[in-house]
Amino acid sequence: MLERIAIPSSVDRRTPPAEIQLWISDARQRIEAFQDRWDQPQIEQFVAADYELVYQSLGWALESQMLIGKRFLEWGCGFAVVSALAGTLDLDVIGIEAEPELLSQGRRLVDEWKADVELIHGNFLPEGSESLADDPTLPSLGHNVPCGYAVLGLELDDFAIVYSYPWPGEDDFHERVFDRYASSGALLMQFCGPNDVRLWRKRG
Repeated sequence: MLERIAIPSSVDRRTPPAEIQLWISDARQRIEAFQDRWDQPQIEQFVAADYELVYQSLGWALESQMLIGKRFLEWGCGFAVVSALAGTLDLDVIGIEAEPELLSQGRRLVDEWKADVELIHGNFLPEGSESLADDPTLPSLGHNVPCGYAVLGLELDDFAIVYSYPWPGEDDFHERVFDRYASSGALLMQFCGPNDVRLWRKRG
């Protein structure tokens, strides 16, 4: 069972350190340049989050919530911006990405930022979790790549915090997967659109 944790509206008044603001600005420029390229097909499932708000919300959560550990996992990490930002907050960070081109961009970013992050090519869904989806056309489904957890030698319940940016209409699916496979006490943070960061804790 997931319990919703209310993130205060004042969270967006937390001022990120200057270095973090520079990182976020650099990330936006990288993503815009990538999406403006005409010589490659666009990856429709990749949309940038509000990285500043996610960083502010994550910082608040780490200060205010009890944690069961320090392992942080980003589902579908893309350019790995959130993973890199989380790596500055004393977390052990892993990002899983199915799209090779996005993973390449993410690895370039964390290398140039010297972020302490591990990025894995794979599917972030635990094996068998596709059965929890009500809609077989959800973007999170259908990635024909190895299970990321098998590559890591870990399971979803080895992580204390999971972050995802669900496509519209699949937030419930991500919640069901987390509720089924995560450890009791673990946190799920979701960016669901402008001014909409949600935080859940698994109970029981």
